[in-house]
Amino acid sequence: MALRGQVRNAATLGLMLQQGRLARGMSQRELAAELGLTQRWVSEMEAGKPGKLTDRLFAMLRATGVRLYAEIDDAATTGDHGRDAGDAGADHA
Repeated sequence: MALRGQVRNAATLGLMLQQGRLARGMSQRELAAELGLTQRWVSEMEAGKPGKLTDRLFAMLRATGVRLYAEIDDAATTGDHGRDAGDAGADHA
């Protein structure tokens, strides 16, 4: 069963990212290495640390009445790390 939730702020986005990483059995270090990032950046993202991008994104979502949802795919537990980033917007109307 997929886990789905509304992403209202950087904290809920971070929580969904953390849960997705954990569902794949990855450490922050492993995810960071796979993405070419630092473990600190992954940690801060998962903690919902405010930043210019997230602050502006969520302000724009609120101002336009757009709701953002995240879903942790059932495939998360299969070991498929979803390396095809193009799938992220695949089921939009």
